[in-house]
Amino acid sequence: MINLVSTCDLSAAKPFTEFKIKVKIEKIFLKFKGMFKSFTELPVWNIALKLSGEIFNLTVELPKSEDYGLTSQIRRSSNSVSANIAEAFGRATKKDKRNFYILSRASAFETKSHLLYGSHIGYFNNEKVKVLSDNYDELIFDLNKIIKSLL
Repeated sequence: MINLVSTCDLSAAKPFTEFKIKVKIEKIFLKFKGMFKSFTELPVWNIALKLSGEIFNLTVELPKSEDYGLTSQIRRSSNSVSANIAEAFGRATKKDKRNFYILSRASAFETKSHLLYGSHIGYFNNEKVKVLSDNYDELIFDLNKIIKSLL
């Protein structure tokens, strides 16, 4: 009787598994790519746009002294999230698309930082900041999935 365990080279299993996972991710990406005709149909873009509106509403009551400070910074960073998603959608190569999704994720982190700062200095309600911060965490998670699919 042949001992299959001792004659099998198990080190070859890892690359095959990685290959299978990569093929599966590429199939998901192709399905994702073909599903949407416009960036406005992307769930992540819609979420980012809604969050940007929430940020705008949150900043309406900020003091005029913050017009060129926190108000401008947080509005621009939150708007940049959806803008970079739209730009990624319009790019032709995976590398370009991935770079813009990475920029979008970075803008989401920047917006979270501005939220925490505004809460820290007493401009924003802590509960509202918690809800928005959690929503940005979910958006970042979704962007990470897209970014990984473009490797």
